[in-house]
Amino acid sequence: MPYQSQLHPESFSGQTIIVTGGGSGIGRCISHEIASLAGHVVLLGRTEEKLAAVADEILSDGGSCSYYSVDIRDEDAVTSTIQQIVEARGQIHGLVNNAGGQFPALLSQIKKKGFEAVVRSNLVGGFLVSREVYNQSMSEHGGSIVNITADNVGGMPMMGHSGAARAGMENMTLTAAVEWASSSVRVNAVAPGYILSSGFDTYDPELLRQFLPTFRENIPLDRLGEEAEVSASVCFLLSDAARYITGHVLHIDGGSSLKHHSPMWRPSNAKNRKAYNGFHRSRRPQVVEDLEAEGKL
Repeated sequence: MPYQSQLHPESFSGQTIIVTGGGSGIGRCISHEIASLAGHVVLLGRTEEKLAAVADEILSDGGSCSYYSVDIRDEDAVTSTIQQIVEARGQIHGLVNNAGGQFPALLSQIKKKGFEAVVRSNLVGGFLVSREVYNQSMSEHGGSIVNITADNVGGMPMMGHSGAARAGMENMTLTAAVEWASSSVRVNAVAPGYILSSGFDTYDPELLRQFLPTFRENIPLDRLGEEAEVSASVCFLLSDAARYITGHVLHIDGGSSLKHHSPMWRPSNAKNRKAYNGFHRSRRPQVVEDLEAEGKL
């Protein structure tokens, strides 16, 4: 079965769209949906093996794809890579700044090197790619940029480095939306909450086993989200249907950003907890499969 997107199958026909961090997780899902909608997707990331594996998936599904191994924190490498893409494709129509990463730690325990590494991955890299895509293509032709941030409303305990970077990315989104509007470049962001992504596999499984079952207590819709539920919104914002939307941050979190904690009210088990998952190659994180099999999630 092909990708079950809700958009028209020719939505991105003739378009070239870059996805950073396209070798895994949410970026992999977004890349598949773009390709299923007739777009040529360009995967960017540091690990060539992961990029090649996703490119093979897309090509075997009949999609169009290419990839470049690059560290988006390296300014010269980013400039050169975007130049190569423009030379190969002629124009960049869309960009999804998805690459990033973090590790759980209290602010009092994070070293300067670790804090800076997360900020460079989650903010500086997205800035460099956006700047080069704008300067080398979109300033002349227009286009759409979607930045992937995270739910940082009210702070991000145990993820203060990531929260600072994500808040910076949201502000950069608003600034770019204003500064680049004269070139008909739309800039928006999506802020996922708890999503069933391979990103969970990068954390300590015992820590996840302890805390994952409690996540639903903070989500009014009473479930974790699917990668395809993030991708659907990203692809909509990239599409022509969103041509009058810019400078917006869309929370995809089942209501967790509403911060509904109250001693007088606790959410009951939600009814009809049906998720949308159109991703035909979706893979559950192992710890999630284990917890579901044990009836704990």
